[in-house]
Amino acid sequence: MTMPSHKVTASHLGRKAYLYVRQSSMQQVFGNTESTERQYALKQRAVALGWQLEDVVVVDCDQGQSGASAADRRGFQNLVAEVGMGRAGVVLGLEVSRLARNSSDWHRLLEICALSDTLIVDEDGVYNPCDFNDRLLLGLKGTMSEAELHMLRLRLRGGLLNKARRGELRMPLPVGLVYDATDRVVMDPDQQVQNSVRHLFRTFRRTGSASATVKAFRDQKLLFPRRPRSGPGKGDLVWGALTHNRTRQVLHNPRYAGAFVFGRHGQHRSPDGHLRPTPLPREQWHTVLLDAHPGYIPWEQYEQNQKTLRDNASAHGSDRRQSPPREGPALLQGLVMCGVCGDRMTVRYHNRQGRQVPIYVCQRDRIEYAGRICQHIPGAGIDDAIGELLLETVTPTALEVALQVQDELRRRIDEVDQLHRQRVDRAQHEVELARRRFMQVDPDNRLVADALEADWNEKLRMHKESQEHYEKQHEESHAELSDEQRAQIATIVTDFPALWRDPKTPHRERKRMVRLLIEDFTIIKRDTILVHVRFKGGATQTLSLPLPPSAWQIRQTPQQIVVKIDRLLDSHTDGQIASVLNDRGHISGEGKPFNRVMMQKIRRKYNLKSRYQRLREAGLMTLQEIADGLHVHEKTIKTWRDHRLLLAVPFNDRNECLYPNPGESAPVKQQGTKLSERRLPKEVLPIPTEEVQCEA
Repeated sequence: MTMPSHKVTASHLGRKAYLYVRQSSMQQVFGNTESTERQYALKQRAVALGWQLEDVVVVDCDQGQSGASAADRRGFQNLVAEVGMGRAGVVLGLEVSRLARNSSDWHRLLEICALSDTLIVDEDGVYNPCDFNDRLLLGLKGTMSEAELHMLRLRLRGGLLNKARRGELRMPLPVGLVYDATDRVVMDPDQQVQNSVRHLFRTFRRTGSASATVKAFRDQKLLFPRRPRSGPGKGDLVWGALTHNRTRQVLHNPRYAGAFVFGRHGQHRSPDGHLRPTPLPREQWHTVLLDAHPGYIPWEQYEQNQKTLRDNASAHGSDRRQSPPREGPALLQGLVMCGVCGDRMTVRYHNRQGRQVPIYVCQRDRIEYAGRICQHIPGAGIDDAIGELLLETVTPTALEVALQVQDELRRRIDEVDQLHRQRVDRAQHEVELARRRFMQVDPDNRLVADALEADWNEKLRMHKESQEHYEKQHEESHAELSDEQRAQIATIVTDFPALWRDPKTPHRERKRMVRLLIEDFTIIKRDTILVHVRFKGGATQTLSLPLPPSAWQIRQTPQQIVVKIDRLLDSHTDGQIASVLNDRGHISGEGKPFNRVMMQKIRRKYNLKSRYQRLREAGLMTLQEIADGLHVHEKTIKTWRDHRLLLAVPFNDRNECLYPNPGESAPVKQQGTKLSERRLPKEVLPIPTEEVQCEA
């Protein structure tokens, strides 16, 4: 029998003895029962050191948990908490590896034990962490325990990698592939599963897009199989709608190409102690064995699929943005809710006349399930209306009323706060009653003591929840306004309009102003655009805005310009009309200067008669017609025209002309005069460009 140690004092015996029991896996729990019995037998060691049997607390809720980290070991965390609160006189463990195999967790426990004067006992002896020699020995044991775990992992990892190198490692398979009786990978014998997987790959190859693949399945009302890897339906075949994430998983999985791959993901430990997977580049994969088993697609097609996915991703990547995040001109970015489905709307931008114009889009269903865009609304007009609303809203009267309302709300919040405070006080009183009942019970009567202890713990939990709820509510609702802050708010009335209209004010600052005053916006596009505005204080306002003109209407040539063009066609060619309009400062619907080609397009668009048609209707003749009428060669007509013996009217910018009907008379050269101009109607006489009067 072990004799009491001189390190055990009355102070230690006045506290509880905590026995920590743990096995690393459930297989050890059920198979290695001898180790479990040895750990429970340490209760007698505590009794031999002077503790009563009923003062020995067994912590065995971490059975089947690895000691590599304390993140998932609730029992170890509670043990450290009890030691830190000074409730433990000694911590017993079969060996250091049972308590922790991580130096960080082990040394943290040693430090807390030293601060609370708590002993540590294992099969070898009794240690006082306050003593340097004992702490040094315990530190060495912890280091050896961690090194032992590393060696164990190294051996296991080596065997696993060796098996993976041969392609014999059994791994979870994606849907469509199963293991047969000899552990060979074969295609799922269910033909519906095979056809669904093949159809997915065919659709992606045809469309070249994961989203288009999802849309095709939805339009065709097709379901896709999956086998859950956890839960009550683990391994069962389940059919459901194909999602975008599921499609990408299938396309990225090389097992569908008949390849055995191991090491696609690494692991890193997050700050909370859990291991998180990290995708690795292909050159860092441990094993890649092609044609290891039957596949649905060849490896070349798998490579092509990966290239297509990368190209699709880069087409929408951050490098394609024309401005950094949260710096765009969309005033309502992040605050717009769809009035049809309730989802948050996102923002797109397009360039119009050299500036970015926002469009608010509700596309959550389209992204996830390849559905239709719920609604998309041009945002320029909405942003302007909201800006005017803010300028009208931020007035001295509105601010004064807002401050008065806030004072009234503050009084109501104080009343509610008092009720919450009383709830916390009542919970504290119930905790104290439960503690008194537990302290008064006979410790030997464990049936009653356990029930009272459980009740005490439940009251403590309820008190903690009520306290946390009260503190959260109090912090959120109590934002007091000082006199200085109220004065600053009053100055906003005069500063706000100037600051808002200043073109040098960045878009980001305007968005911050909006968020200070407005909670969110709800937009519905019908015959008009309804914008429901919810202000910070709870007030609401609805704006009804007209639908903005479409793109073709914006780029359309103004009607007054078309009327002027029609009038100028009586006396000008297309090029001359363009020059006249440009001289008068007119521009097209796209904001560009006019030119000859643009005039031709406008004539065809609005069915305007050309200069040629108008001259022909006025009776002017072509070169062939007038030559035949005068019984001369066409070159003769051109010679008379060049020597200004015959009047010619150009009908285009290539100097092609029409000629007035000379009647029966022929030109008389010896007279040296022009043919009579009286035969030419006045409205078709050529007018010099500088003499044309064009309406402004």
